[in-house]
Amino acid sequence: KASYRVFCVIGDGESAEGSIWEALAFASYYKLDNLVAIIDCNRLGQSEATSLGHDCNTYLERVKAFGCHAAIVDGHDISVLHREFRGAESSKLKPTVLIAKTFKGHDFPDIGDKLDWHGKPLGANTEATMKHLEGKLSGNGQIKSAVVVDDAPKVGSFDSVSLASPPEYTLGQTVATRQAYGTALAKLGSSSDRVIGLDGDTKNSTFSIKLRNARPDQFIECFIAEQNLVGVGIGLACRSRTIPFVSTFACFLSRAFDQIRMGAVSQTSCNFVGSHCGVSIGEDGPSQMALEDISMFRSVPNCVVFYPSDAVATERAVELAGRYRYSTFIRTSRPNTPVIYGNTEAFQIGKAKVVKQSAGDKVTIVSAGVTLHQATIAAGELEKEGVAVRVVDLFTVKPIDTETLVDSVLATNGKLITVEDHYAEGGIGDAVLSAVLESGRVENIRYRKLAVRDIPRSGSCAQLLAKFGIDAAAIVRTVKEIL
Repeated sequence: KASYRVFCVIGDGESAEGSIWEALAFASYYKLDNLVAIIDCNRLGQSEATSLGHDCNTYLERVKAFGCHAAIVDGHDISVLHREFRGAESSKLKPTVLIAKTFKGHDFPDIGDKLDWHGKPLGANTEATMKHLEGKLSGNGQIKSAVVVDDAPKVGSFDSVSLASPPEYTLGQTVATRQAYGTALAKLGSSSDRVIGLDGDTKNSTFSIKLRNARPDQFIECFIAEQNLVGVGIGLACRSRTIPFVSTFACFLSRAFDQIRMGAVSQTSCNFVGSHCGVSIGEDGPSQMALEDISMFRSVPNCVVFYPSDAVATERAVELAGRYRYSTFIRTSRPNTPVIYGNTEAFQIGKAKVVKQSAGDKVTIVSAGVTLHQATIAAGELEKEGVAVRVVDLFTVKPIDTETLVDSVLATNGKLITVEDHYAEGGIGDAVLSAVLESGRVENIRYRKLAVRDIPRSGSCAQLLAKFGIDAAAIVRTVKEIL
């Protein structure tokens, strides 16, 4: 821990955002008295006045209601601001919020406190404004400041972080990948105190609770406020201070996509983990089913998208994510699925696994997660009928293993099927087809995409996989159609 304090400047327009109040509630709950927020109450938004204008008293009462120490100040008076910042140092067990009454374009002739100047150059007003401001300057312009003391503990590279112990499963054992995530997170946290788990009140479902139980000082409960959950995770990753893993149901991460995309702009190394993906979660219904998450995270620059298919792959995905320099997304599933990899199996970012192949393969089937196991079941059924197929487990949807995919498609005479527990747009199918076609190596291709193509409803896992044509029976039918 370091002794420095954190200052956040908030525009009065953006204070209409719910994420601002999520953050204030969080800061108050955890008694973050090293935090000072300044709301710049300048009255004007981009296109009109803000909803509260200069009603600083309403801001004050709202902030106090969220459990913060608060004061209204003249935002143009440096001495007043200095006094309040000093006073905030003595405020204990509460964050401080200063409502600074200001005027947009203050003291700019014919511009100050007027609409329609948001983000615009001064144009014809430039010379007169500069002359006016320069005439008000006094002193030599030198500012003396105290020497900054950086007493934060030194940290090393991410490269060496690893699981405290290797995976310990038996082939065929059925384990949900969400459960394996919790096991791996606890192992990673045991090997490095820089590993921090964060969750949005789903820790007993994502299994991040395993880290909380093993190392409570390395876990932060952020409650059901996903924008702030993601914001806190990105903040923890700043300056490479920690290795954060932010987990919740994958569908709920869509609420925080703005924070995720802006984290990527800042080159964050925050790791996101979404459980309960796809229709395979069953009876909980469509509000809980993540069916657009792969598409969402594929669009994030530099983000690695892991989709592990068994417990061993999941543990290694967590380890690889902890070492990666930018953001990652790990997609975990609710149902128990068989362990198909040995505990010593090696995994790499951007390298797929061919889980079933022969010299006589007729069709390549590419999948990951729950539907990979449907593909292997289908392969077994087809084998009984004398039809051999190749089954590829992606492991990472981004970056994708173009070489393995193209080699497999060429080996099966251009016949390709993708299967995914995700909407048809932007998921595995689109990623695979783009990679194969853009390689320039495949001239003739016969392709089928099996994906969820309608809004789902509640039902059992088996019922929903069958209804949306992504179970083993549907794969068998599609192979016969494409031959």
